[in-house]
Amino acid sequence: MRIGVFGGAFDPVHFGHLILAEQAREQARLDQVWFVPAARHPFKAESTAAPFDRRVEMLRLAIAGHEAFRVDEIEKDRPGLSYTADTLDELKRQRPDDELFFLIGSDTLPELPTWHAPQRIARAATLVVKERPGFPVPPAADLQAAIGEPVRLQVVEVPLIDLSSHAIRRRVAQRRSIRYMLPRAVEVYIGEKELYRSE
Repeated sequence: MRIGVFGGAFDPVHFGHLILAEQAREQARLDQVWFVPAARHPFKAESTAAPFDRRVEMLRLAIAGHEAFRVDEIEKDRPGLSYTADTLDELKRQRPDDELFFLIGSDTLPELPTWHAPQRIARAATLVVKERPGFPVPPAADLQAAIGEPVRLQVVEVPLIDLSSHAIRRRVAQRRSIRYMLPRAVEVYIGEKELYRSE
């Protein structure tokens, strides 16, 4: 099975996330895309605005009815920070016969050599890259030289949707509309649980 691994805070999940996941599924011919919410994000000094369980519930609402999408809580009970290398290694251990693909944006890709154990990431998964405006995808050879490990890259074309979880949280705190920025079920959930009111 070809499994796309999509990590992040998803705080909250929005249509930008879902469009990337669907385009990666189609263009990279993935059998499934697994959304893997981070429990303790290594690049965000502050904790996430919504607790892990709330972010998982929003993800489940967002992907309901899509047979190829699932939420994996692998990082929930792991001690310490949520490192991509550890997650991919554990998924590989659990599913040794499956092929892993890690979804990443071209704006983040140049930072990969500075991540925790980037060599393990390169060994565990093919990188499925969404090219973002102003951030051309670096050649695989450049990444390989920086990491010291062969890198497999596949670029996917994704419609430009200028959304961010941070902007959505700010709009909620300002009592502004977030309609059509995320699934209606997630919007309703945010209101019912009174999330992000004090961003």
